[in-house]
This record gives sequence, structure tokens and C-alpha cells, in this order.
Amino acid sequence: MCCAGFLKMMMFIFNGAIFLAGVAIMGVGIWVKVDSGSLMDILDNVDGAPSELSILVNVSYLLIGVGAVLLVIGFLGCCGAIKESKCMLLTFFSIVLIIFLLEVAAAVVLLVFQNLTDELLHGVENELRNTIRRKYGQDEDVTSLWNSTMEKFDCCGVKNYTDFYYSPFYNVTEGLVFPPTCCRANVTVGECNESEAVSSVADGCLDILVQLIEENSAIIAGVALGIAALEIAAMVVSMVLYKQIGSKA
Repeated sequence: MCCAGFLKMMMFIFNGAIFLAGVAIMGVGIWVKVDSGSLMDILDNVDGAPSELSILVNVSYLLIGVGAVLLVIGFLGCCGAIKESKCMLLTFFSIVLIIFLLEVAAAVVLLVFQNLTDELLHGVENELRNTIRRKYGQDEDVTSLWNSTMEKFDCCGVKNYTDFYYSPFYNVTEGLVFPPTCCRANVTVGECNESEAVSSVADGCLDILVQLIEENSAIIAGVALGIAALEIAAMVVSMVLYKQIGSKA
């Protein structure tokens, strides 16, 4: 009895953690979805973008889906342990096992095709630059998204101020004015001209985004490993509890 009670408590703790992880991931997904000023929305407006970009654009849906699955897993694990339901425990184990195998397969694929990252990044850079030169200053949605992104991240264009050359905005201003964020730290009070943009050397938005991802890669990897460890522990405990319930019957 004591052992069974301990296992139930372990299942509750493991699945409670998985449930909370699901809430957190779903929350992040919802936040990304409603954040209209993020680069994800800009990518969604890129014409002729490669099909691989759909993964980036729809990342919010992926996070929401993963969070929902984790919520279901946490519910099955907790209820299965408390009610001593063999069916729920077996369903819980099967779902977690499938997800764990998919995670391992995804990690292997990422390692094998790691060399495609630079190629994909180069494609993103070109398409974003083309979007600026075709629509910035003419398309209100694209212009607003770029302005909010540059203001939020304190950056200029994809790589630098030259990305605005020959855009509708550039043509209207006759090349005399650039977006304010292209003049870092407000080099002078007033409009941002080319000489000020050259001297300020503002960072490109794509470089800042990549830097943010790299800086948080250790955290992302740590969270992924933590979730995997919880999944393994939960599977082991669920099977031990499943056998104990079967022996009682």
C-alpha cells in the first residue's frame, strides 16, 4: 500500500509538471500568435517565400498544439493514477512513448540536416529584403509591421539601411530620409539621413533575431531535455503502477 501511494504521488508530480509545461508552451504559442509586431507576421506577408518558411510562420500553431497534447497527457496520467484506471494508464504510456520517439527522430533529423540552416537563413534574408524594396512605404500593413519590429528591437532593415534603397519609401523621400531606427541612439535630432545612418551603423533585424535565438539556445535545449526526462520517468512509473493494479485484480 505504501509503495502504491508513493507511485501515485510520483505520477501526480510528474504529470503535474508536464501539465504545467503544456500550459507554458500553449501560453507562448498564443502570445506569438497575437503579437502582430513580431517577425513572424512579416514572414507571413513575404511574397514568393520558400515553403520552408511556413514552419516559421506557423510556429504559434505548433506551440499551441504541443501545449494541448501535454495538457491531455497530464490529465490522463493524474486521473489514471488516482482512479487506478489501467486503460487510462496504458493510453497515457502509449501517447508519451509515441511523442518521445517523435522527439528523438526530430533531434536526429535536425543534426543530420544542420547544414541546411545557413541556406534557409540566406533565403529568408533575400525574401525579407525583396519585401522591403517592393512594399515598404507603399503597403500600409508591411510598412507598419516593419516599423514596429525595428522600433521593438532597435534595428534597421534586414541587414542595414541599404535594404531601403529603391523601395517606395526611398523613392518618395528621394533617398534623403531613412527610418529613424537606422540612426542608432538618435545621432542627431531630426530626420535620419544617409550620412547619419552610415555613421550610426545600426544592427540589422535579422542579425538581432538570430542572436536572440542563439543566446537562448541553451535554455531551449535545457527545457527540451527536462521534458524528455519527465516523459521517461512518467512512463516508467505508469508501467510499474499498471502492473501493481493488475496484480490487485
